[in-house]
Amino acid sequence: MLADALRQAGLEVVRTREPGGAQGAEEIRRLLVEGTPERWDAETEALLVVAARRNHLVATIWPALNRGNWVISDRFADSTMAYQGYGRGLPQQALRSLHEFIAGNFNPDLTIILDLPVNIGLSRAARRRDQETRFESMDREFHERLRQGFLDIAREEPKRCLVIDATGTPDAVHQAIRAAVRARLGVAL
Repeated sequence: MLADALRQAGLEVVRTREPGGAQGAEEIRRLLVEGTPERWDAETEALLVVAARRNHLVATIWPALNRGNWVISDRFADSTMAYQGYGRGLPQQALRSLHEFIAGNFNPDLTIILDLPVNIGLSRAARRRDQETRFESMDREFHERLRQGFLDIAREEPKRCLVIDATGTPDAVHQAIRAAVRARLGVAL
């Protein structure tokens, strides 16, 4: 919905996701999101995510930005910190170093964190009915740590991150996102 609103405002927009967003990264995505939770240990999982991100940056994000496009990515480095750092317990400094290794000091201009109670998030994920259930199959404590991680990241970086209550209707959440993009990035939406 945000991509459509930005396009209606006359902007060129690339909509993408992580893990994924480029051919190689999509192949890695399947390794990460399908199968049982214990398929990978936390370190292997983090390395796969970072490898997918590097391919995503090189093949999709940086070329789009160089063309003057806006890029909307469903997840980026904060998700690695939340999932593999807070959720899986890896050292945060190691994850920051991996990001710096593959991306330098590159970060989004704005990160919108859609927040909901864990039970609502898992219920919504269950309705998707796809094969991508590996993370959703992890225990509730993992998901509580994950949510807390995203909220901590937002508190630590308030100039870049914004938390939006995602318990409302899709339209209400979309309006809150549009208002945030208007306020933070100065786009007339």
